[in-house]
Amino acid sequence: MSFKDQIKNNPSLKKTVHRMLIPKGGAAPRLWVKLFLNPFLHKRGRGSTIRSRTRIDVLPFNRFELGTNSTIEDFCTINNGVGDVIIGNNSLVGMSNVIIGPVTIGNDVILAQNIVVSALNHEYRDVSQPIHAQKILTAPIIIEDECWIAANAVITSGVTVGKHSVVAANAVVTKSVPPYSVVAGNPAKVIKKYDFDLKDWVTVKLVAFT
Repeated sequence: MSFKDQIKNNPSLKKTVHRMLIPKGGAAPRLWVKLFLNPFLHKRGRGSTIRSRTRIDVLPFNRFELGTNSTIEDFCTINNGVGDVIIGNNSLVGMSNVIIGPVTIGNDVILAQNIVVSALNHEYRDVSQPIHAQKILTAPIIIEDECWIAANAVITSGVTVGKHSVVAANAVVTKSVPPYSVVAGNPAKVIKKYDFDLKDWVTVKLVAFT
């Protein structure tokens, strides 16, 4: 059993290590973690940029990777506390995005402004307990290569956005998006798909996707 698994399987040890890494009631790592652990454990590609007014709440027990020539703009929050956050090459995370892992973002992806990509949910079904006391649920989000996620969109847990797809502004994506599609609305639905025979984007009328 690895040391990491030993910590996970020992509640008291896990609590102690957690307090060493994160202040009580907080989500941001302690300063010593940022300065002396994260730079050696997390990967930054050549030419990558993280703007100074960005909250990088990344911890050593999950992965954080930012690919070559990728940028995270100001006022974003990146959190890998409950799952890895992997961002590919030549991708842009625009201003004021929130990304909570486990999330994988591919290459050549554009995330506009004020987007929430959260793979985390709170259990709520036990009415004898407050929601904050119930367990956290996660399901990975994958945004494949060449996608464009427009401003104010929300991508929910368990969703895959297929290659070269577009999520329209203000869309709430609750189901996976096929490759080469445009989705819009709340909940989001496919409104266009690329037809490789016609070599054109074709309008789709009132078709939900799975």
